[in-house]
Amino acid sequence: MTRMTMVQALRSAMDVMLGRDDDVVIYGQDVGYFGGVFRCTDGLQAKYGTSRVFDAPISEGGIVGSAIGMAAYGLRPVVEVQFADYFYPASDQIVSEAARLRYRSAGDFSAPITIRMPCGGGIFGGQTHSQSPEALFTHVCGIRTVMPSNPYDAKGLLIASIECDDPVIFLEPKRLYNGPFDGHHERPVVPWSQHALSEVPEGHYTVPLSQATVVRPGRDVTVVAYGTMVWVSEAAAAETGIDAEIIDLRSLWPMDLPTVVESVKKTGRCVIVHEATRTCGFGAELSALVQEHCFYHLEAPIERVTGWDTPYPHALEWAYFPGPRRVGAALQRVMEA
Repeated sequence: MTRMTMVQALRSAMDVMLGRDDDVVIYGQDVGYFGGVFRCTDGLQAKYGTSRVFDAPISEGGIVGSAIGMAAYGLRPVVEVQFADYFYPASDQIVSEAARLRYRSAGDFSAPITIRMPCGGGIFGGQTHSQSPEALFTHVCGIRTVMPSNPYDAKGLLIASIECDDPVIFLEPKRLYNGPFDGHHERPVVPWSQHALSEVPEGHYTVPLSQATVVRPGRDVTVVAYGTMVWVSEAAAAETGIDAEIIDLRSLWPMDLPTVVESVKKTGRCVIVHEATRTCGFGAELSALVQEHCFYHLEAPIERVTGWDTPYPHALEWAYFPGPRRVGAALQRVMEA
């Protein structure tokens, strides 16, 4: 085991796969010589050469479109969209081409591509560098959507995504790159080296896609979260003293519904937390699924704690960010219902 930040864990995953499979190629804006805007690909071009790790023009549609062509003919491209906010020019390629290729070719072709996207706020990126567009991808049949919350899962999920024959949207909460974040922005940054989940095997391993994990067992209420909100939810549970069971989805779609259902049937209460905007966010789908499968076990209405239905603000970032106080208030409401 080696202690790694999430950046190092993601880099290690790509390093492992470049070494294991000659069909893996990595490219995107500044990912080659510079090593990526967040340094996730630092040193990989020097190690594997410019034909395996290289830079691409500022054209998200071109990056994803070329990746689909490569994948259809046997390669396994791993491409980076520099910020998740920038994927929109590639949306037609993702939705109409990558997601549909296996279906429209009756299984003759597939698109084993992995699209890495830093997402979320907490770094004062403003409206065009802080979006969490996961619900736009979970709506599309034919693609998988993944979001890790720690270095161990990040490496295992990324390797599993690269090995998967389906296209995978791999969302990386940028606020977690260098340490866990519980939403208390006024406190000093805590490095990953102080957490057990920074212990990452150096070699090959996978974390199964579509399998959630219970990160905090509890009896009173189920909290369903992913990405940065896993850490915020843990802080809220600790500060309120409520015995919350916290589920980290890890893979948003396909999702591990049995784990969620089992937990909610045990606790009788459910709070759903995500950073994206509220209306038609992924929490709405989660709420509907819990209602359908757990109706007769619920002791209180399902609560959602989310971002607001506005662009992500710069000056008022912490009023938008779903912090532990807002999550804690939701936990208390469901316990009092």
